[in-house]
Amino acid sequence: MPDLPSIRLPAAAYARADESADALFYAVPRLVTHIDERAIGAVTNLYRELFRPGARLLDLMSSWVSHLPDETRYGEVVGHGMNADELAANPRLSRWFVQDLNADPNLPLESAGFEGAAICVSIQYLTRPVAILAEVARVLRPGAPVAVTFSNRCFPTKAVAVWMHLPPREQAELVAAYLRSAGFGEVAARELLRPPGDPLWAVIGRTEDPGRSRP
Repeated sequence: MPDLPSIRLPAAAYARADESADALFYAVPRLVTHIDERAIGAVTNLYRELFRPGARLLDLMSSWVSHLPDETRYGEVVGHGMNADELAANPRLSRWFVQDLNADPNLPLESAGFEGAAICVSIQYLTRPVAILAEVARVLRPGAPVAVTFSNRCFPTKAVAVWMHLPPREQAELVAAYLRSAGFGEVAARELLRPPGDPLWAVIGRTEDPGRSRP
């Protein structure tokens, strides 16, 4: 798949079977989890590893749960999503906002204000992923991580075409290409879980840190 990381994909790559307004699709709250308990535990363990206690976090494309470790207290968790009822029901969010990122990828947040960001099982719905991830890079502090996790579950009519036509390993390569194109200097993919049960991949990017020594 040598041409995929270029992000010079045709517009059709980001087409969806259902091109109706996303606000309509997400208007009814879905108070369910979209991966099984084993996969949720793997996401939580990843967050435990990446996000230090007291950090200020951005939970992008969130819902009524954030999968953050119960024992860890953060300085602030700012949530974003498409349904106000779901976000209001999430006890881990300090504050939240509703925004259709496919219509407007510009985050109403200050630059370099967060020490970590998470996108859980939602990256496949972005029609402008590089623009949105560039905004994530902008709001993160130097060296801060973003964790993008995904499984094989999704709302297929709202996932972009390129996602639906790739196997999981190449989906991870696609996400890594998004992150590199968005300005993340350090990117790594991990296969966290295999079947039986929900598979789970994570792609972790870190913003450039000019003060960090390199070997």
